[in-house]
Amino acid sequence: MMTDPISDLLTRIRNAAKAHHARVDVPASKLKVEIARILKEEGYIQTYKLVEESKSHKILRVFLKYTPERRSVLTSLKRVSRPGKRFYVGATEIRSVIGGLGTAILSTPQGVMSGRAARKAGIGGEVLCEVS
Repeated sequence: MMTDPISDLLTRIRNAAKAHHARVDVPASKLKVEIARILKEEGYIQTYKLVEESKSHKILRVFLKYTPERRSVLTSLKRVSRPGKRFYVGATEIRSVIGGLGTAILSTPQGVMSGRAARKAGIGGEVLCEVS
């Protein structure tokens, strides 16, 4: 039994990037798909797609992105809000990651969005993770 599926997603992506894998497969959920969408929009991964293994099992396949020198675009994936200690912020409290070079991913009442988009929309929420 897995207690933190978001942490599992981030760990699998982090490990695959360090091992220079082209892609990584993760059990799918709506929240994981939204996190992958933001990672793609922000340019941290090439793409992602949902693969239906069977009627009840779907897999999220994440294709990693590398520089021409075969270095991973992802340098850091850090889980902020955990099941044991949730971390909520208001719109004015959303901090920039590495001086604006990184991205915070938030779960807001309007859905999952990047820290920049949440700050622009003027809404806060739960900080899921920070990416750089």
